[in-house]
Parts: sequence; structure tokens; C-alpha cells
Amino acid sequence: MARPVIEAELRSEKGKNAARRVRAAGRVPAVLYGAGPETVSLTVDPKRVLAVLHSESGRNTIFDLNVKDGASAPAMVVESQYEPIKSKLLHVDLKRIAMDKKLKVSVPIMTTGEPKGVKTQGGILEIVMRQVEVECLPSDIPDHVSVPVDELLLGDLVRVAELQKGLGDKVLLLGDPNAVICHVIAPKEEAAPVAEAAAATAEPEVIKKGKAGEGEEGAEAAGGKGEKKKD
Repeated sequence: MARPVIEAELRSEKGKNAARRVRAAGRVPAVLYGAGPETVSLTVDPKRVLAVLHSESGRNTIFDLNVKDGASAPAMVVESQYEPIKSKLLHVDLKRIAMDKKLKVSVPIMTTGEPKGVKTQGGILEIVMRQVEVECLPSDIPDHVSVPVDELLLGDLVRVAELQKGLGDKVLLLGDPNAVICHVIAPKEEAAPVAEAAAATAEPEVIKKGKAGEGEEGAEAAGGKGEKKKD
């Protein structure tokens, strides 16, 4: 399958004002580094970059970066910066890729099917990991890692080590092989409201009253004990 193509132009001016002028012209500043030659400042079409980032393989997409009046090479998006309010692309870091050297990337995890523990036992499928790190050649990077969950019963789980067989020999799973990717758990019981429980167990409040005949006068008499008589 042919790789996507992003056209780039060399950028000589640097700084905030220069970056604003680049964006005003409908492009965004970019930096290209890695795999041999020195770091190069570029400008690219934001629509082409966003198309790559929104594709099925996302950041793991290998594309051909064609630099006008410069060296072209396969590349990947390493980092992208956005305007916080309107989410416009402001800057992008690109990395040259050597197609004959393995690299480490994070790949999204996708569960397939509905567990038996959910359908027949009233359980809940809890996803613990959303992505997993792999090592492989750039051309072998999978778009995602599929995790079949149809046969999972209540209490069953899937660990990272179980995914290696489905990926084959070209892709090596990294990280803790015993890490849990997903499991089927029992739904949590709703706790009784604290206020309701407290009301059920609380003893009625007892208001102690004075002896019959003790009213305001009795209170005054009690409060006046021990006071010396004034002349």
C-alpha cells in the first residue's frame, strides 16, 4: 500500500513573529530530526498533517515527507501542539524513519465481541489498558491490537502475554507480560445512603425537664446560689 505524502518547505526565519506569519499564510511550523542529517526547520500544510493524525494508524502512520529544495525521507509525527480554545494545529515535530531499523511505538487496543460473563452473568467488562507498546520494523506496525473477549466469564481476564500469538513473529510485545488488559467483574452493589442508615439506628433524643414547679424562678434560684447579698 502506498504511503501518504506530505509536502514541506524549508523555513529560514525563526521566532514567534515568524511562526505567526507562517500560520497566517495557511501553513504551520514544523521541525524534522532523527536518522542521520541535522535538524531542519520546515513549514507544512496542516490539513495534510491532520489527515495523517486522524487516519486509522494515527501517530504511527509512516508517510513520505517531500521537502522542496531539500532531502526527502519517510517520517512520522512525534508531537503536535494545538491552540487551546479552537484546537487549531500550531506546530508539529517530525522524525525521520529508517525503514530497515526496528522502533518502539504504542499501539491502541481494541476489544472485539461481547463476553459471556456480561451477557449471561450480569458482569461488566472493565478495560484496564488502552494501548500496548510494541517493537517492530516501521512497515510492520499494526494499526491496533485486537483482543477477543467473547469467551470471558465472570472473573476471567486477559493479560498482555496472551496477545503475542496473534501478532506473529514480526511484532514483539513489550512491557509486563502479566499486566491485565481487561477483565469481567461483578457489578458493585449500591451502598445504602448514610443518612438513611443513621436514621434507622439512631436512638430518640431524650429531653430532660426540671421538676414540677421549676420554671424560670427555679432556674434563677439555681443560678443565684452562692452569690453574696449586696448591701
